Amino acid sequence: MTPREVLEFAKKHDTFMVDLKFVDLLGQWQHTSVPIWQLEEDSFEEGFGFDGSSIRGFQPINASDMLLIPDPSSALMDPFMKHPTLSLICNVQDTLTRQSYSRDARYIAKKAQAYLQTTGIADTCFFGPEAEFFVFDDVRYELSTRGCSWSVDSSEAAWNTGKDEGPNLGYKIGLKQGYFPVSPVDSMVDLRADMVKVMQQCGLHVEVSHHEVATAGQNEIDFRYDKLLPCADKLLWFKYIVKNVAKQHGKTATFMPKPLYGDNGSGMHCHQSLWAGGKPLFAGENYAGLSELALWSIGGILKHAKSLAAFTNPTTNSYRRLVPGYEAPINLAYSSRNRSAALRIATYSTSPKAKRIEVRFPDPMCNPYLAFSAMMMAGLDGIQNKIDPGDPLDKDIYSLSPEELKDVRRMPLSLEEALLGLEEDHDYLLQGDVFTRDVIDTWVELKRERDLAEVRKYPLPMEYQLYYDG
Repeated sequence: MTPREVLEFAKKHDTFMVDLKFVDLLGQWQHTSVPIWQLEEDSFEEGFGFDGSSIRGFQPINASDMLLIPDPSSALMDPFMKHPTLSLICNVQDTLTRQSYSRDARYIAKKAQAYLQTTGIADTCFFGPEAEFFVFDDVRYELSTRGCSWSVDSSEAAWNTGKDEGPNLGYKIGLKQGYFPVSPVDSMVDLRADMVKVMQQCGLHVEVSHHEVATAGQNEIDFRYDKLLPCADKLLWFKYIVKNVAKQHGKTATFMPKPLYGDNGSGMHCHQSLWAGGKPLFAGENYAGLSELALWSIGGILKHAKSLAAFTNPTTNSYRRLVPGYEAPINLAYSSRNRSAALRIATYSTSPKAKRIEVRFPDPMCNPYLAFSAMMMAGLDGIQNKIDPGDPLDKDIYSLSPEELKDVRRMPLSLEEALLGLEEDHDYLLQGDVFTRDVIDTWVELKRERDLAEVRKYPLPMEYQLYYDG
């Protein structure tokens, strides 16, 4: 839409408020709202002011004034507001220079798309994320001097088989037994359908919806792939819809990678491919029907995986998931069909248009603009430098002997290790000024201060079990 068309669209829907959404550095939507009379054609150039010092990873207090510039192509009616509300995703600008803000993750994704076209390799990078999530009936957590605790509950959880539910009807999902049961065991069919309905109203083309492996309400809904930037926009809409529909049902949704002990965590497998002139570039005559270019891209992603993890697996909780035994792709290998490898080549279709690689280690806590851009940049580095990914690993990786695994690299074991990897290996991200040193330094500093330093301060219940009587 053009700005004028947005105003006509707003009038058609009898709009009362305008919701200005933008993403913070960590990947969460923030917003402010203005009455519809505040939105004019020149608003799409003049923007709306806000305090950048109050947003995580943005400006210091002595340089806090910033601008939100609405993107007219993002116009949608927000499906959850009581009064008709026009939603606009915004880009961030500096008030003095009127330049795009270097720490605006959406701007970084724009630069990544532009850089791709300058390489002469491809003109389009497609992404298709599979963001898993849990839906609970109750969540409680407490942090204080006297103690720390967390507790979640779900009517379909394995631990509730003996609970007095007046009456308890059974139909509980055992640990690791949540993949594809029909209702009434899968109690969330209608909930997911409500989510799908809203997603499709908001322009997400949903392809599949199902219960996932874990007990206690683990779910997956997948929408069709798109170009890097619009796909990241859609993923934020996806998370927004999941959380709000769950709340409408009196439930709560989380994208935490590992909210439960002893069962599968939530990942976000990312399918990606490169195209040029409307033609797919990853199909060929090599392993699993891949082109040489696709294999080089895999080589780049495997080479840079430890630094990529700082963006694709950006929380301390991410590394509770990346442990052996729960289908977690901790070994840096690639394979056709093998879901225990960090990269998988899907074999559902023989069409060249469907040929893609699936990066399996990311999780849905990432900032998609940063994670998608970083993965694309790693793949491009592999292509530009013809990085050999080595031989595929088609065996069950978890059944291999230590001797067979000795040459297989692994994902970082902690967020701290991933941040060290990013500090040591980030030149590929700086190509084309897509990422900047300031963004990387700010990210590392923010993660160390906000995540690592805070988590370290709190004793864990397991430490009481291990050490109290020591």
